[in-house]
Amino acid sequence: MTVQCSGAVDGRGGTGEREARAAALRSDASPPARLVPLLALACGSSVATVYFAQPLLVTLGERFALGSGLLGAIVTVTQLGYAVGLLTLVPLGDLLDHRRLVTGQLGLLALALLAAGLAPGAAALLGALAVVGLLAVVAQTMVAAAAALTPPARRGRAVGTVTGGIVTGILLARAAAGALADLAGWRAVYLAAAGITAVFAVLVRRVLPQARPGLPPVRRGLPRVRRGLPRVRPGLARARRDRPPVAPSAEVREASYGRLVASTVILFVRHPLLRIRGALALLVFAAFSTLWSGMAQPLSDPPWSLSHTAIGAFGLAGAAGAVAAGVAGRWNDRGLAQRTTGVGLALLALSWVPIALTRQSLWALAIGAVLLDFAVQAVHVTNQTLIHAVRPDAGSRIIGGYMVFYSAGSSLGALGSSLAYAAAGWPAVTALGASFSLAALLLWATTRRTGMPGVDLAGEGADG
Repeated sequence: MTVQCSGAVDGRGGTGEREARAAALRSDASPPARLVPLLALACGSSVATVYFAQPLLVTLGERFALGSGLLGAIVTVTQLGYAVGLLTLVPLGDLLDHRRLVTGQLGLLALALLAAGLAPGAAALLGALAVVGLLAVVAQTMVAAAAALTPPARRGRAVGTVTGGIVTGILLARAAAGALADLAGWRAVYLAAAGITAVFAVLVRRVLPQARPGLPPVRRGLPRVRRGLPRVRPGLARARRDRPPVAPSAEVREASYGRLVASTVILFVRHPLLRIRGALALLVFAAFSTLWSGMAQPLSDPPWSLSHTAIGAFGLAGAAGAVAAGVAGRWNDRGLAQRTTGVGLALLALSWVPIALTRQSLWALAIGAVLLDFAVQAVHVTNQTLIHAVRPDAGSRIIGGYMVFYSAGSSLGALGSSLAYAAAGWPAVTALGASFSLAALLLWATTRRTGMPGVDLAGEGADG
C-alpha cells in the first residue's frame, strides 16, 4: 500500500487517474472475512475488564475494608482511567498504524490485569484498575479500525457486529467473574483475563492489516510509486519532492500529538451532532451503570442473598443488548437512525418500572435488564454510526471523544448508585436511573424539534 498522489504525474493525468481508480477500489473493498469477528471478540474481551468488579463489589469491599458508600469508587476509578485513555490513547488511531497500536495496548492491558490480580492492598488495587481502564480503550480503537476498513454501505453492520461483541463481553464479564470468583476467588478473575488478553494480542497482530486505509505507510516523507506504473521523469520527480505527501487529512499529517489530542475537543465544538450524541451517551450510560453497579448490593442482601455466580448470571438477562446492536446497525444502514434512537430511549425509561420491583421479584429485574440493555445498545450503535460519518478521516478521535461522555456517564452512575443505596436503599437507586433515562428522552425530543445547525433532525436519515 502506498501514498496516492493527487493530480497527474506525467502531465496527461494517466498516473493520477490510475492511482485515483486504485484508491476508489480500495475504498470499496471489504476487510478480510475473519477480521471483523476477531475484532468483535477482542473488543468484548477488552471492555469486559472494566466490568469484572461489578458482581464482586461486596466481596472487594469486605476484603479491602471499603464501606457500602465507597463501593462505587471501585467502578468509578476504572471509568476515570477509561476517560483519560479515550482522550490520550484513542486519538492515536488517526496518527499511528492500527496494528501496532492495538497489539501494544493489548499487551500492556494484560500486564495491568496481572497487577490487579496480585494487588496486596486497596491502593494497589485501585491504581491497577485505573490503568486497566486506561488501556481498555483499545476496544474503541478497534471499533474505529473496523469502521475505517469497511465501505460506507456496510459500515453500520460492521460497527454493529463489533459493538455486539462488546455487549457480549460485558454480559459474559459479569457471569464469568461471578462464577470464577466462587470457584477460585476474585484474584483468579483478573489473572485469567491477563492470559486471555495476551492471546488476543497475538491473534490480532496476525490478522489486522498493517496500515489504515487512506493513510498508507510513508517513507522519509516522500510518496512511493506502486510497481508497474510508468517511471516519473527526473524533472517531475524533483517537483514531486518539493510537494508535501498527500494524506487524507492535513490536520493529521501536520499536527503534533498534543495538537491531535486538542483537535478532538475542536471537533466537538464545531459539530453540534457530536455534542448532542455525546450528551445522549452520558445520560444513557449513567442509567446503565446505575443498574449494573448498584445491583450487587440488594441481591447480596436478604431476602435474596445470592452468590457471586447468581449475581453475575443476571448479566445474561441483558443478552438482548447484543441482538439490539446488530438490529440497530441494519436500521442505520436503512436510514432509520431517528426511529432507532426514539424507540431505544422510550424503552430505556420504561425499563425502570419492572426494575423498581427487584425486592419483590427477580423475574421483574430480569425483564427490566433485558429492556435496559436492548435500549442502551440500540442507541449506542446509532450514535457511533452517525458520528463516524461526520468526519470519517477523524474516526478514532471522534469515537474517542464520544466515549469520554460514555465514561463520564458510567462513572456518574456507579458513584451515584452506591451513594443512593447507602442513603435510601433500592428505591433511591431506581429513581436515579429513571431520572437519567427521562432526561435522555427529553434531550432527544428537544433537539429533534429544534433542528440545531448541523443537526437536521427533521426526518429519517437527515442526521447522518
